Amino acid sequence: MTPEPAEEAVRWLTQARAELAVARDLAGHGHFHAVCFHAQQAAELALKAFLYGKGEQVVIGHSVQALCDWAGRFDAAFVELAKTAAKLDSYYIGARYPNGLPAPAIPARIFKRADADEAVALTERTLAEVAIKLGL
Repeated sequence: MTPEPAEEAVRWLTQARAELAVARDLAGHGHFHAVCFHAQQAAELALKAFLYGKGEQVVIGHSVQALCDWAGRFDAAFVELAKTAAKLDSYYIGARYPNGLPAPAIPARIFKRADADEAVALTERTLAEVAIKLGL
């Protein structure tokens, strides 16, 4: 049985909020690379919540930019959001894998508090936009 769109949106947005909480917790321990990745994940999940809430049946992909563009077919506010939130895409691989950066760099040494703060702020904006648009 396929979940109702509103129910599926709540599930995905709830998980997005949990990922953002993880990111905030990690920031307090100085794991800024992990903050950036979990922030990206939270934004991705929130955008998927919006799309499921609009009745989409299968929402695949990890790109915040692409998901914003898709969401923009339902609401133009997401086209505007993509202009800033797309930066989160650079954290999907680069914040986790050494081969996502030029050698000898590794994510644990490259990402700083400013990166983490910006990632969290972009994600908070994304989650807020989704929550408003879904009435959640």
